[in-house]
Amino acid sequence: MRKYLHVINIGIQSNLAYRFNYLTRTLFSFIPLFAMLSLWRTVYAAGDGAREHSGYTQTQIIFYYLMVAVVDVLTAVNEDDWQIAADIREGNISQFLLKPVDYLTYRLCLFVSGRLAYVAMAAVPLALFIFCFRHNVVAPASLAAALAFPVSLVMTALLQFFISYGLAMLAFWLLEISTFIFIVFAFEYLASGHMFPLDMLPPLAQHMLAFTPFPYQLYFPVSIYLGRAAGAELYTGLLIQFAWVAAAYLFARFMWSRGIKKYSAFGG
Repeated sequence: MRKYLHVINIGIQSNLAYRFNYLTRTLFSFIPLFAMLSLWRTVYAAGDGAREHSGYTQTQIIFYYLMVAVVDVLTAVNEDDWQIAADIREGNISQFLLKPVDYLTYRLCLFVSGRLAYVAMAAVPLALFIFCFRHNVVAPASLAAALAFPVSLVMTALLQFFISYGLAMLAFWLLEISTFIFIVFAFEYLASGHMFPLDMLPPLAQHMLAFTPFPYQLYFPVSIYLGRAAGAELYTGLLIQFAWVAAAYLFARFMWSRGIKKYSAFGG
């Protein structure tokens, strides 16, 4: 394990070299978030006195988007798929085939180091943004929600990483994988709860999405914190999320084992 801890240490140092990029990315990410919050404020202001829309009060809907920003900072994959594809395309993975280093674990360590560096740089501006909306901040809905939220958050990060890793393995067969990544990202952005809470959808659509990995990439941990997934629904959701993490891990391993048989490198 010491070699992987060393990878995390080196990864943090490498990522901090791009701290200004992280800072600017965080600041610019507030622009669409602020626009979304302004939109919902307008919706509630024009609601003819209605205190709720689709079961959400104005405070709850604003806090939902604040939590989306927090979960996104902690779990989002940041160019890992592009870097993995580049390693395959440029033959950089040859060194890992000759050393006692598992490439998936190596990339997972780099993902963790990238998240740590990103959180370190994004924490202050994100905290200031949340402070501006502090009147909308609420505590976890229950003790069970407070305990289950970090568990679901870790599984969300792993699910996002394993899916991105598996997609990046397409580089063993294809020269350019950007089309597939953008298609999956588009589905994820719509079906994971970035645009709106998924429980605003019709019940049939909610039921269908519950058996896809997308809600568990963002919406589910937020719904746990807000208490919208509670009781049996909470535990069932955690089991389904764990099953998707396991399936994504097996998918990542399968794509590597199949792809490495197609891989060839020349020169030295």
